[in-house]
Amino acid sequence: MKEILTDALPAGSEMTLREAQLRVDEWICSVGVRYFSELTNMAILTEEVGELARIMARTYGDQSFKSSELGRSLSDEMADVLWVLLCLANQTGVDLTQALQENFEKKSHRDATRHRENPKL
Repeated sequence: MKEILTDALPAGSEMTLREAQLRVDEWICSVGVRYFSELTNMAILTEEVGELARIMARTYGDQSFKSSELGRSLSDEMADVLWVLLCLANQTGVDLTQALQENFEKKSHRDATRHRENPKL
């Protein structure tokens, strides 16, 4: 990543995906020392998604929380997933802003009428 964002965002402002990628990179390089390998980060991403799934299953599904699981935050687990995804994007040279824009275009063309015509919806 070329540009480094070191200042906290002003109150009430929003962070773009590009800014998030830059801020994660700055944090990794200054506090985290270095990125874990891509394969390690993929395993960590899987772990974090599992933690998110556990909270979802207990909050919205049929399972109940164990006493040791109380206090786990859905938003914190989502942020953990996003953090590791941002790390992987940085490591592999993916611009998530561009990738998401292209993904919207792909879905808009591919699924232009698909969902409206789905009788299940």
